[in-house]
Amino acid sequence: MNLLRVEGMTKRFGGLVAVNDVSFSVDEGEVVGLIGPNGAGKTTVFNLITGNYIPDQGQVLFDGASIKGLRTHKIVDAGIARTFQTIRLFQKMSVLENVLAGQHCRMTTGIFGAFLQSPKARAEEQAALDLALEELEFVGLRHEANNLASNLSYGNQRLLEIARALATKPRLLILDEPAGGMNHQETDALLELIRKLRDRGITVFLIEHDMSLVMQACDKLVVLEYGCKIAEGDPESVKNNPKVIEAYLGPDDDEE
Repeated sequence: MNLLRVEGMTKRFGGLVAVNDVSFSVDEGEVVGLIGPNGAGKTTVFNLITGNYIPDQGQVLFDGASIKGLRTHKIVDAGIARTFQTIRLFQKMSVLENVLAGQHCRMTTGIFGAFLQSPKARAEEQAALDLALEELEFVGLRHEANNLASNLSYGNQRLLEIARALATKPRLLILDEPAGGMNHQETDALLELIRKLRDRGITVFLIEHDMSLVMQACDKLVVLEYGCKIAEGDPESVKNNPKVIEAYLGPDDDEE
């Protein structure tokens, strides 16, 4: 079943067509990679899905309903969370506080209940704390809960962003270059985490330049060039697609 469907999506910035009539789908339970050369329009596609931009043409459907034009917080409410290419943590807050901040959209206690510390507010705060610790355990950062986010290694800051996104209880998790800046060991751990996310029932849609990770992690790939989709399919078929080879992957070293 399609969880996310993009139909004829186009976005222009002045005279530049950044995304040109792009259509694809992401099925529930899949790990899908969006790949292509720098400047192909990949992050623009993510921004159009998550409400940072509004498509000039086309449609974005999530679980069968249009989310085109919704504010970003409404899209999070619907069940889509994301991380960014550039780390956006609250650096002076603790690791735990960063994850708790991700749960804000799911909190129901009003300001007066929170101020008066009603039984409902106390129960909700405890549930939020328990969930935050569970997500930190899931990504391997439980032992860093009381540390400042700024004190984490670069790779662990990437993992903290994922934990914060998971705290919103997403059905679809969008990751923008999650392995960027990671060493080989950290990338291997990320690959295992992505597999754990799929096993947990979370659909994953990612942009990534590390082709080894992409080929191992993804069930399907969508390939962009100059804002246009040039291929869509399983990793092996995409890897052998002549258009993709020419545009992005490059010929084998032994080809003349």
